[in-house]
Amino acid sequence: MATPAQALARIDAGSISAIFDGGAAVVQQPIVQCVQIKPIASNTGGAERYRVIFSDSKNYIQTMLATAANHHITSGSMKTNCFVKLLGYQANNVKGKKILIVTELEVIEELGVMEKLGAPQPLETKPEEETKPNLNNIPSNNFYGQQQQQSRSLPTHNKGPSSSNNANIYPIEALSPYSHKWTIKARCTNKSDIKTWHNMKGEGKLFSVNLLDESGEIRATGFNDQCDQLYELFQEGQVYYISSPCRVQIAKKQFSNLSNDYELTFERDTVVEKAEEEAGVPQVTFNFTPISDLQSVEKDTTIDIIGVIKEVGETNQITSKTTSKPYDKRDLTLVDNTGYSVRLTIWGKTASGFELPPDSVVAFKGVKVSDFGGRSLSLLSSGSMTASPDIPESHKLKGWYQSQGHSESFATHANVTSTVFGAGGSRDPFKTIAQVKEEGLGMDSEKADFFSLKASIQYIKQDNFCYPACSSEGCNKKVIENEPGQWRCERCDKSYPKPQYRYIMSVNVSDHTGQLWLSCFDETGRSIMGMSADELMDIKEVDEKKASDIFSDANCRTWNFKSKAKMDSFQEQQRVRYQVTSAGAINYVAESQKLIELIKQYNLGD
Repeated sequence: MATPAQALARIDAGSISAIFDGGAAVVQQPIVQCVQIKPIASNTGGAERYRVIFSDSKNYIQTMLATAANHHITSGSMKTNCFVKLLGYQANNVKGKKILIVTELEVIEELGVMEKLGAPQPLETKPEEETKPNLNNIPSNNFYGQQQQQSRSLPTHNKGPSSSNNANIYPIEALSPYSHKWTIKARCTNKSDIKTWHNMKGEGKLFSVNLLDESGEIRATGFNDQCDQLYELFQEGQVYYISSPCRVQIAKKQFSNLSNDYELTFERDTVVEKAEEEAGVPQVTFNFTPISDLQSVEKDTTIDIIGVIKEVGETNQITSKTTSKPYDKRDLTLVDNTGYSVRLTIWGKTASGFELPPDSVVAFKGVKVSDFGGRSLSLLSSGSMTASPDIPESHKLKGWYQSQGHSESFATHANVTSTVFGAGGSRDPFKTIAQVKEEGLGMDSEKADFFSLKASIQYIKQDNFCYPACSSEGCNKKVIENEPGQWRCERCDKSYPKPQYRYIMSVNVSDHTGQLWLSCFDETGRSIMGMSADELMDIKEVDEKKASDIFSDANCRTWNFKSKAKMDSFQEQQRVRYQVTSAGAINYVAESQKLIELIKQYNLGD
């Protein structure tokens, strides 16, 4: 381990000042001491960021650490008062304040950890820099590891003279709302379709692109005029220079699968130019999750995945509950060399235009993890699909599948509740309430979906819990009292002295995953209430409190419901209606037997 004197001799004194001021003291990869590490709170749910203070024994400066370098801290190799070599960095002057963005570094382990060396002073900002920032001639390493001697003058895209003559090449990781006069060089990895909207505030259109450089990714959106001007220019896979003015703002995570805390909005004078030189800008990058690990991935997490297509489903169409618009969907079954399979759903044009045959290797970027059916995946609109990518993971999968994988059997992450059948032998799969909703049961307007549900009754609507029906056998049509003692059925063309009341109840049920409203008819109502609707109606006419107590007694009881989900129209609006076809009390002997079978099936007893 080095002594303080030896460590002080290794530090490049004055190198921090030289990064900003230039001159003979410039060191391309200076060795400095880390004197403080502090995490930065984020309200956007993105990757954790760190603020680090580095000292060269003469000066110290506050830096932002790129998330790509977080592993040095999270692994414990980079500690307070350790020594590092700065391999990649970007100098910035934000509102007169000097800030360094560090994108790559190396911990000098042989120097160890010791108390702060020297008497470093804060790097002062010169008065002329506060009034007129100028970083054009900074000789610091830019993100791509090249010495930045001068700024790049970029031509405009249909905008006349360039507006970016004083721009610096920034890494995407360094962009923030406080960045000014910047240019990024990035690859377009995904371009959305043009989307339109119409609401009370007006109408318009937009598109978005995902932009990638070696430091990270960011989403950029163009609205209306910028949509018209830039949509055709952006092509997936191409590299572009994008220069401010371009708004940097907090990312709207509901519209993006990227981890960046910020996103871009193209403005009227934003400069976009196709780059002829693509060196230094990576292709699409992936962070794959093996299919076997999906069970440990939290619901709604966005991941990348690669696999071999085992099965390709037919294209189906569902109708959105919120917009009532039809959407194409297609289910794929993916397998990998971990011995597991998973269902992945693709949507829209990706689904309708899908032509890859089974046995193809496909990489998906930006898929959402769902927990219905155990684990399943859905390709987000901002995600992408790459067939047979030229990456090691793809070649390895292809070799494995051709040699042995095509003949193997695969396990799934099937939820135990989705593989258990009812005690009465029903083949309708058991679902949780969350699964019923997330799988979109009943969304297909052409057919109904059947399922079984074990849930407890929370509330029964007492208003209109039954209706007066025709007394003729098999009719059940609602009758109308034309005059006292005369109830007429239009279907039978007969009148009766009194109706036969039948249940038509709305019941709120719950399980450990959520709540659901079920429609119950006469047979189910008799099971739940323990009496006919006629009997309950007679009680209510005499003693409403007693009738109310009967309803209360029916609450908090658990039933096995055989149910049907079907799209229904109500007041010119479509909605899914959940209808109970039968309800059975819990058979504890049968339930125990099912648990025993599950224990055997999943080897939980070993």
